[in-house]
Amino acid sequence: MNLELALRMCEAAVRQAAREGALISVAVVDAGGDLVAFQRMDDARITGSVLAPGKAYTALAHRMPTADLAPLVLPGGELYGLAGDRYVCFGGGVPLGGAGDVYGAGRASRVVGAVGVSGGTVAQDIACAEAAAALWESA
Repeated sequence: MNLELALRMCEAAVRQAAREGALISVAVVDAGGDLVAFQRMDDARITGSVLAPGKAYTALAHRMPTADLAPLVLPGGELYGLAGDRYVCFGGGVPLGGAGDVYGAGRASRVVGAVGVSGGTVAQDIACAEAAAALWESA
């Protein structure tokens, strides 16, 4: 992960948001969960500066998309009570796998960063995060 690529990933998410009609914030973190890049579209919700990096961190920490975590943190789920602090367990966070990485059982075997998006509907956030992740996969 480097700043140039992280900024391009943010731009890819913003372009997708424009197509979706959403106003988003997007964050890219490195393998240690540290913020590398962040962008907030004009008039995006104020919560995005907390939720987007939180989604990225959560996807990184659990090596899986945050949308897949959502049912696990509901009452009765095996991770019930996890949400809070830096953990954001609803759609919009996507881990970035290493070269040739594959997802097994919903988890990446090796994660080198993550992207998080907040501000649209859950479906819009996921689409924008996936647009950014696609740029990573093609780099």
